[in-house]
Amino acid sequence: MRATIYFRGSLSSCNYDCPYCPFSKNIDSQETLTKDRLQVQKFVDWVGKQEESGHQLSVFFNPYGEGLTHRWYREAMVKLSHMQHVTKVAIQTNLSARLDWTANLNPVTTAFWVTYHPGQTVEERFLQQCGNLYEQKIPFSVGSVGVKSAFNSISSLRNALPDDVYMWVNAYKDKSEYYSAEDTAFLTDIDPYFVHNAKDYDSKNKPCRAGKNVFYVQGDGRVKRCYKDRQVIGNLYRDGLDGISKERPCRMKQCDCYIGYIHMEEQPFDSIYGERALERIAILS
Repeated sequence: MRATIYFRGSLSSCNYDCPYCPFSKNIDSQETLTKDRLQVQKFVDWVGKQEESGHQLSVFFNPYGEGLTHRWYREAMVKLSHMQHVTKVAIQTNLSARLDWTANLNPVTTAFWVTYHPGQTVEERFLQQCGNLYEQKIPFSVGSVGVKSAFNSISSLRNALPDDVYMWVNAYKDKSEYYSAEDTAFLTDIDPYFVHNAKDYDSKNKPCRAGKNVFYVQGDGRVKRCYKDRQVIGNLYRDGLDGISKERPCRMKQCDCYIGYIHMEEQPFDSIYGERALERIAILS
């Protein structure tokens, strides 16, 4: 099976305190951090054993917080990137952690989904971190939450990044009718696919790869077809992918998040992102 696995352990803390993020103000206890470390290590060990099953796996770490400030996420990225049956390992990160360890990654299978948070870091420092990845030829995308207070910073960053680095913008959806026509035009100039993110998708009973060959795995091994669907469809360590996989039309009324709607089979995202959908790198003409 060619499968995509989103993994989220017990980590729920970040070194940033962005006002729009519910997890930015959490402080994990040492007990929670130890639990998360053991969960990540168990998952990596499980992935390592799947070569015997013939599975080809893509892995995406999307913790509730910043993973790369913790040694076990860096070690996991390195180990997974060198496994023959792992076609991709990516992580969602603010890129604030040291990057000397990235020299040990396999750049062919590694990718980064990098989020820029104006007010939490300075542009020069952030660009230096991006430049580190760029020089090593490690694929990455860069993006930001499209709050109006960040428009100038988003524009400045887009102008400073290399032209071949795709920059996305997450639509701010906490307020209805938040964007004017001029705002939308501005953000579309930054991210030509912004309008796709700015809408919600009717998804009830629509075909989706989630639950068939896309799985959302929690730290204890519980598997959900989608991160927003609370129904548990199995346990990774007990049932394995073959025991969990089956066609599962969406149970939710709407899908409003990138990591969900890119897997809807009736949507055009395969042609927009190709093999780079996981790390959100669009095909630029």
